[in-house]
Amino acid sequence: MDVVTGLLDGPRARGAFLLRSHLRAPWGMRIEDEAPLTVVPVLRGRAWVGPATNDGDPGEFLETGDVVLLRGPEHYVVADRPQTAPTVVVGPTDQCRAIDGGPSPMQVFGVRSWGNDLEGETVIITGTYPLDGAVGRRILRALPHRLVLRRGDVDATLVELLAREVVHDLPGQEAVLDRLLDLLLITCLRAWLDRADAPGWYRADADPAVGAALRLIHHDPARGWTVEMLAREAGLSRAAFARRFTALVGDAPMAYLTGWRLDLAADMLLADDATIASVARAVGYSSPFALSAAFKRVRGVSPAEHRRRVA
Repeated sequence: MDVVTGLLDGPRARGAFLLRSHLRAPWGMRIEDEAPLTVVPVLRGRAWVGPATNDGDPGEFLETGDVVLLRGPEHYVVADRPQTAPTVVVGPTDQCRAIDGGPSPMQVFGVRSWGNDLEGETVIITGTYPLDGAVGRRILRALPHRLVLRRGDVDATLVELLAREVVHDLPGQEAVLDRLLDLLLITCLRAWLDRADAPGWYRADADPAVGAALRLIHHDPARGWTVEMLAREAGLSRAAFARRFTALVGDAPMAYLTGWRLDLAADMLLADDATIASVARAVGYSSPFALSAAFKRVRGVSPAEHRRRVA
């Protein structure tokens, strides 16, 4: 497993919320769903996206073909322009209400389709990931709160296919939409990762020595890796390897290994048949006690408490 595959495998849609909105100006929506991650492609027209509070962030305009990724749980506004006050609020359970308490200006037009005018000049899709795994959180932590990919950065055929499928209600449709949303997200993430401000672990993957060590960690996290072992595999001295790894990745080798193991463990613990002992063995801890101690030291809660909180 290469490093990027291991990290991109985390955000995976399961029963994602998808909606196609047809809008005529003036329109504005305040989004308070607090979803970990939302993907919004603009199919037609123009939209503005910005913070829900006046914090000095001017927001950004989106044009036809642009896609924006929004990292929760912060609230945000999508509108025809910054000056348009939102008229509706979308809450955590995908419920929509009018801000003034009156009737909502939005109406349902069909399967996963709504808005204030079916012939409106702007059409957007909203795809929301309701849950995030611990491995996926490595991507989420690295992402800015709002990431805009411009037309040409993202494969337009994926957006067109998602736009076509979102209004269908055929057997297996939710699975089709989940996978299409995943493909669109991964395309966006790869486009972002190719930029100069990509996180350290992505840039480090291209380094012959550090990239090799990262791939070993990701491929076999249960092995009893030491700095000496990884340095030998990378063809460097222990000191040179540790300096190079830390400079490129941003974490020392053992700190990165611990974080990766615990992120994997956090996901594995959610399986119905998982025990702390089985997860400990799978991620390289000698006993349930060793995993529990590391988990609580790094994440602040025990594995059992983590499982209860997520459930």
